[in-house]
Amino acid sequence: MERALIALLLGVVGLAWWWTVERTDGMDRGPWTSLGTLDWFLGIWIVMMAAMMLPSAIPAVTLYARLARDRTALAPLAFASGYLAVWAAIGLLAFGVALAGSHLAGDVLAWSRGGRWLAGAALLAAAAYQLTPLKEACLSKCRTPLGLMLGSWRPGRRGGFRLGAASGAWCAGCCWALMTSLFALGVMSIAWTALVAAIVGVEKTLPWRRVATAGTAGLLLALGLLLLVAPDRVPLLTLPGGGAMPMGG
Repeated sequence: MERALIALLLGVVGLAWWWTVERTDGMDRGPWTSLGTLDWFLGIWIVMMAAMMLPSAIPAVTLYARLARDRTALAPLAFASGYLAVWAAIGLLAFGVALAGSHLAGDVLAWSRGGRWLAGAALLAAAAYQLTPLKEACLSKCRTPLGLMLGSWRPGRRGGFRLGAASGAWCAGCCWALMTSLFALGVMSIAWTALVAAIVGVEKTLPWRRVATAGTAGLLLALGLLLLVAPDRVPLLTLPGGGAMPMGG
């Protein structure tokens, strides 16, 4: 059953990536891309989170499937649904913040005015967060989900959903700064989406945890500084009103 579950999850991830690429093709407008209508954005966001986050969550889902008394496919489905529900809520929050910002600040946050500085500051803040104790604590919960499951176990599918939501909350605590960086670089950019997904996977699954988080902090620091002083030197960045910068261009 475990192999079948992994194959199913990988299939879902593959379909989610395909759908994301299809729906966002040609839509990258760079930092602080307009999010469109709520229903459109939320649909894109949930599928994108399935593509980005489920690969690193597979160990937790399969562990839950082994521990659950209900060994049917509905048990891991309940857990995964709870996990993605947290990211859906974060999408709603991001949309609300973007909407409020556009109404309150108007064109003050346009790229030619404050948008560039806000994007750079967001990346620098994300770099700093990588090195905080809170990041370390959340990442530890994501990498070793057994303690979370044993300490918060609830029976049944509702319990599985709640446990998945708890796992998703720790994951959000670990990755919210990276997601903020994605908005600052271009949330509709497949290149940046793939990079952030790869960073999430490396941090959560490979053995060199401190090296991964420190390396990510260095990368975010470099990107943030470049956005502030020379945004045209950031590889593959689509500048608002312009085009994507070629690698090394």
